[in-house]
Amino acid sequence: MAWIKPRGYSKERINRAGDVLISDTSSEEEKNEALELLDTWRATHSYPMHVFKIRLKNRAEFIDKNSLTAQRLKRVPAIIYKLKRKYNGGKPTMKLSQMQDIGGCRAVLSDVSLARKLCQDYYLKGDLKHKKVGMKDYITAPKKDGYRSIHLIYSYFSDKRKKEYNGLLVEIQIRSKLQHLWATAIETVDFFTRQAIKSNEGQEDWMDFFRLVSSAFSKIEKCPCVPNTPDDEKELYLQIKEKEKDLNVITKMKGWTKGIRIFEEAIKTKQKVQYFLLELDIVGENLDAAKMNITGYTKKQEQKAIADYADSEKRNRGKKEHDVVLVGADTSAELKKAYPNYFVDSGDFLANLEKIIKKY
Repeated sequence: MAWIKPRGYSKERINRAGDVLISDTSSEEEKNEALELLDTWRATHSYPMHVFKIRLKNRAEFIDKNSLTAQRLKRVPAIIYKLKRKYNGGKPTMKLSQMQDIGGCRAVLSDVSLARKLCQDYYLKGDLKHKKVGMKDYITAPKKDGYRSIHLIYSYFSDKRKKEYNGLLVEIQIRSKLQHLWATAIETVDFFTRQAIKSNEGQEDWMDFFRLVSSAFSKIEKCPCVPNTPDDEKELYLQIKEKEKDLNVITKMKGWTKGIRIFEEAIKTKQKVQYFLLELDIVGENLDAAKMNITGYTKKQEQKAIADYADSEKRNRGKKEHDVVLVGADTSAELKKAYPNYFVDSGDFLANLEKIIKKY
């Protein structure tokens, strides 16, 4: 594989490109030039990311044969969003050259004890020549939004081959299966509801729901709970039950999953379908009685798909028992790319959620 090599860009030039991309006064020409530089800068992280992923995969499979590993370059919109979010009083608190997670690897292990064992093996006892930049343990101290995982940050170093990549940062995430199911569920809800729960910019009810579920998963794993959530198990579980009922989480997620399956089958059979309008009507508390209407549209029918989507939203505004979403091929492909085991993970998340809401 031909790796993209750093072109000797100075940190000042890289940082200037980041500033241009988040500035409201930048011209279109300036932004296009900055995007080209960002694409190249991001691509240079592929080689060190690959190096770390190979070792991570070997160590994870040695500790847990059922472990899963993946690697990814951060999406350009996510990079720009993070730079904007790190603004304080009009001044950036993070520069593009300082971003630690442009290149990232992830290991998902069967349980939290194995995740900690891998962390200890990889980071605390590791024999890596690469420089340790830092470690953040969000399992011992969960984030306020419920996120739990261990992050290890490294600076790539080689004293022989590939020295041109020295200094590039790579983030390694280590988490348990249960922690991964929670993260996957958030991605799913964000995709289908056009929220940004992952970035703490979602609807308050959904954000509260995921904070509570994270604490329930923490209790199952005998780990510290999320701040400002009930410590008493019964109270915690009853609050989750109430939120789930109010948001219709299980029915909606099952409907979305069914819709994606139908969408992918249409693509496999070479139907010229570019969009699917999923309309879900929840009848009472009987999940099996939920009705889903799926309408397919070709690429040429894009405007009709958008118009039908808007009409359905307008007709059913305020009805919490009605859910409508327009799914495109890009949405489906992106979801599958980010989470290859999406269908299994969604099913496992819902199975754990159903156990919680049935306990009390």
